[in-house]
Amino acid sequence: LQRYLDESQLFTVPDGWKEPAFTKEDNPKGLLEESSFATLFPKYREAYLKECWPLVQKALGDSHIKATLDLIEGSITVCTTKKTFDPYAVVRARDLIKLLARSVPFEQAVRILEDDMACDIIKIGTLVRTRERFVKRRQRLIGPKGSTLKALELLTNCYVMVQGNTVSALGPFNGLKEVRKVVLDTMKNIHPIYNIKTLMIKRELSKDPELRLQSWERFLPNFRHKNLTKRKEPKKKTTKKEYTPFPPQQPESQIDKELATGEFFLRESVKKRKKMEEIKVKQAEALTKRQEERNRAFIPPKEKPVMKKTNKAPSEAKIDIEAIKAKVRKAKTKKLGAPSVNPVPQTTPAYDKKKKNKG
Repeated sequence: LQRYLDESQLFTVPDGWKEPAFTKEDNPKGLLEESSFATLFPKYREAYLKECWPLVQKALGDSHIKATLDLIEGSITVCTTKKTFDPYAVVRARDLIKLLARSVPFEQAVRILEDDMACDIIKIGTLVRTRERFVKRRQRLIGPKGSTLKALELLTNCYVMVQGNTVSALGPFNGLKEVRKVVLDTMKNIHPIYNIKTLMIKRELSKDPELRLQSWERFLPNFRHKNLTKRKEPKKKTTKKEYTPFPPQQPESQIDKELATGEFFLRESVKKRKKMEEIKVKQAEALTKRQEERNRAFIPPKEKPVMKKTNKAPSEAKIDIEAIKAKVRKAKTKKLGAPSVNPVPQTTPAYDKKKKNKG
């Protein structure tokens, strides 16, 4: 059963316990053989390494490790000396030059020489097929203005550096384990915010001493990866017919049809007469159809029924006929229109009267 348990449940370290440092008294005779490690660095790191190289030599000199910078070949070499007493110091020096070659600043990389520090270089270049998708997911790990990476660093107590096709992490062992999980999940298209949320809940639960020996599965969120296809289904779906080994039946020929109806055994004159009758029937049908289409234009359309407007006067208001008659008489007495400017006299002239009398 212990094989399936988490590593954190197998043993517990007391709070405040620290491993004693490895001193010269532990190994007074030193090392028998010389060990060395070398790594290459890119051209753009040459100027920075030249600048900080005295600090690197000073940091490694405390552990009696010799470091060599070769600018012609573009390599860094570390090796043990006769004074080196710590056999693991050269391994820490190897990790230091690896981090420096991976664009980690010296102020962070020098922390690897401490006892409770470790490093992990995660290769992410081959985890995603297409380059565009790889760049998107790598940017998702960094987050807007580096906010996602900063949150990951605060929760794991690790320094994380995303550079090219690798992710360099520096910190305690438990933190490195979480960083590797988050990075690999991000490359598998699982958003890092889900893992960050889980780490935040674990951090709060670890503060409670009663929950240390209990399972935390009921508190942790269960995020399911939904892979939804964006392919639209066609409107017309064609269904394949069932496969049959037998060929389809051949269509009947004209002679077969005549044999079935009995026309094949008739005389030529009878056949011609029958054909003419069929043609005449078809012509009569076409003629009646054409006549119906012509007569359709003379059929009058159906008119809508006229709706009679019935304005029923209200029973309460009675019309006063006498008052209306009085208004009409009064209007007749009044002279309508404006008076003329030069009124013409009504009397006729004298010469007109004489003409009338003579006549």
